[in-house]
Amino acid sequence: MEITIPDRPVYINGRPEGHDNSVEGEFMDYDVKDMSLAEAGKLRIEWAERSMPVLKMIRDRFAKERPLEGIKLAACLHVTTETAALVRTLAAGGAEVYVCASNPLSTQDDVAAALILC
Repeated sequence: MEITIPDRPVYINGRPEGHDNSVEGEFMDYDVKDMSLAEAGKLRIEWAERSMPVLKMIRDRFAKERPLEGIKLAACLHVTTETAALVRTLAAGGAEVYVCASNPLSTQDDVAAALILC
């Protein structure tokens, strides 16, 4: 079985209507229920980070040392405040992180919206 990687973004459901998902000439593909929930999601992620002191210590260290610089990570997981804290920690370490929700029924919409803006 051969897997091919396209040289351009592929949009399964098309770009969200009315959204310009371009960032410095590249396209970001995302499907979030309501982007207006992002601020509430950000507050919830920050709460989760305060409740996870070991992850906070790792994030602080990663931010200084950047051990994941140049590494691309992809994860298919439940999008919750806890996993968002992990994603932000990996990004602080220099990783380019891509997230796909594994279950739309467990996805916290406000957290998903906040991750788009992080």
